[in-house]
Amino acid sequence: MDEDQGPAQIVPGTTPKKTIGDRVRGAKRAFFTKDGLIGTYDYAFLFRPNLPFMRKSRQNSPFFGLNDQMPTLLALLLGFQHALGMLAGVITPPILMSGAAGANLTTSQQQYLVSTALIVSGFLSMIQITRFHIYKTNYYIGTGLLSVAGISFSIIPVAQGALSQMYANGFCPSDSDGNRLPCPEGYGAILGTSAITSLTIVLISFLPPKIMLKIFPPIVTGPTVLLIGVKLIESGFKNWMGGSGPCASPSTAVGFFASCPNIAAPHALPWGSPEYFGLGLSVFVAIIAAERFGSPIMKSCAVIIGLLVGCIIAAAAGYFDRSGIDAAPAVSFVWVKTFPLSLYGPLVLPLIAVYIICATEAIGDITATCDVSRLEVEGHTYESRIQGGVLADGINGMLAALMTITPVTTFAQNNGIIALTRCANRSAGYCCCFFLIIMGIFSKFAAS
Repeated sequence: MDEDQGPAQIVPGTTPKKTIGDRVRGAKRAFFTKDGLIGTYDYAFLFRPNLPFMRKSRQNSPFFGLNDQMPTLLALLLGFQHALGMLAGVITPPILMSGAAGANLTTSQQQYLVSTALIVSGFLSMIQITRFHIYKTNYYIGTGLLSVAGISFSIIPVAQGALSQMYANGFCPSDSDGNRLPCPEGYGAILGTSAITSLTIVLISFLPPKIMLKIFPPIVTGPTVLLIGVKLIESGFKNWMGGSGPCASPSTAVGFFASCPNIAAPHALPWGSPEYFGLGLSVFVAIIAAERFGSPIMKSCAVIIGLLVGCIIAAAAGYFDRSGIDAAPAVSFVWVKTFPLSLYGPLVLPLIAVYIICATEAIGDITATCDVSRLEVEGHTYESRIQGGVLADGINGMLAALMTITPVTTFAQNNGIIALTRCANRSAGYCCCFFLIIMGIFSKFAAS
């Protein structure tokens, strides 16, 4: 199906409104006919590996535009692919911010945040994908594209720095040896301050995109995002070699924390042990192999494949403890656990900067989504998508904080999946949201 066989824009008057009868007939066709359920798509394309010395298929798969009709099974498969592509990016921020280098929350609270991050990402992605017109204005909420929303990485260094300050000034408790105790109040302060400062990006969304780019040019935002990545590498290397808690520092790696993560953990070893290095290296090798030789569906979820390989090796070597999985509830949802919201003054300006970065990232992400979706990247429709996407990020940031999760922003990695699978259809986006919500509700998944 070519992109010009269906409407490629979402603006008033582009497509006629469907009656209830039209929707019933469409649902009947999608779920009860072979053409609507399976279609004629070459499903082998998604699973065909890119092995060396093998003949490459020259036949391109069809491109599915924004509103083109596509088989239900294909929409589910590609939606699952998008969900897998998002998975590592969605769960990493809550793990880092609730772990030993962050608020040091309890295991049950950490599992709850991972589950809630998936649920919130699923619901808030629907806002971006659907796109709502603000009554009697020229403004929108959402992009109307296959734009998915996930937990922003930009807040991680800011939140970890703020929590370190909270432990230093006594806002968060520590034991007699100076080790961090769980600090839900500190995490709640981050949420409360985030909800208020999210108004920054809401105000920015009403500026013309050209003015936004002049105020925040790439020469400013690029190094900022780079420095955020550099800061995250520090946490990554610490966790790779055993953990980022007290066991990682020579001054505190004594007694209970003489081994990582602690001496009570199964197969605990000192920080920097070769076993930890080898385990992390196996994840790197698996990711590179999936990216280089994998099929399209493997490439888009290479990080998850790497994590699975690492988990299998860790389980075989006796690093796993099932007690956390066994103790986790069967299902979870938003607000099963809550945190006391408050405004933390020293965080206001840093979080305003975080939301400004999120706004500029959103502009680039949405532009890339338009490009890979074969839509215009200039003109009124494009600018309205930028405005709607940035506004949705601001609203999503506030809603996420009220749902116990840190800021949510558009994800860039899904643009690669669109280009790889040649599918920019919103049906796949809604299926992605469905799978994210299901993954979050079944909390045994988060516990593992």
